[in-house]
Amino acid sequence: MARMGERKDHPLSMRLPEGDIAMIDRAARPKGRSRTDFVRDAAMRAAEAIVMENTLVRLSPDGFEAFMAAMTEILEHDGDRRKQRPHPEEQTSWFASRRINQGLALGHGSRPGCGPHHEGVVSI
Repeated sequence: MARMGERKDHPLSMRLPEGDIAMIDRAARPKGRSRTDFVRDAAMRAAEAIVMENTLVRLSPDGFEAFMAAMTEILEHDGDRRKQRPHPEEQTSWFASRRINQGLALGHGSRPGCGPHHEGVVSI
């Protein structure tokens, strides 16, 4: 008796509401992908993300030093970019001073929603 080759693909069946199918088809269409290909890709990306979140990474001392050097470089580059805008804690006062400099008084009832009971809230 001839031996059959090992099966490489395995079927997977799902029951989904019509609205879910419509959304999947709508998302797959602009990418030129079939429903099956689109769902497989989305499922694999989600699975890989979960596996990576739960994977322990071990590094040699040299590998750890290289990793920390790369992270430091990224943080320094990000720090240069962040210096161009106000710190989040200062952002409200920065926006408020900009609005006041533009001649708009805030927090004094000059606009709806800016009365004393909304102190500290800046609507932009």
